[in-house]
Amino acid sequence: MIKTLQRHGNSQALVLDKPILELLGANEDTQLQLSVSGGSLIVTPVHTGIGRDGVDRTFEALQPRYGDMLRRLAE
Repeated sequence: MIKTLQRHGNSQALVLDKPILELLGANEDTQLQLSVSGGSLIVTPVHTGIGRDGVDRTFEALQPRYGDMLRRLAE
């Protein structure tokens, strides 16, 4: 795929199409790490994990089935 830079204020922007974002597993909120290797620009999504809320939701979902076991492990 060949892309052209687009003017965005005083800068140039590279617009990533939805299929490319989907291949990266990224969306408009995903931070992207940019690096250069030789003459190539490398774009890598920064996956920061599920966060505290995600951990809490996962634990709540596991609690009914594994609550007793988790309590015994904590002792």
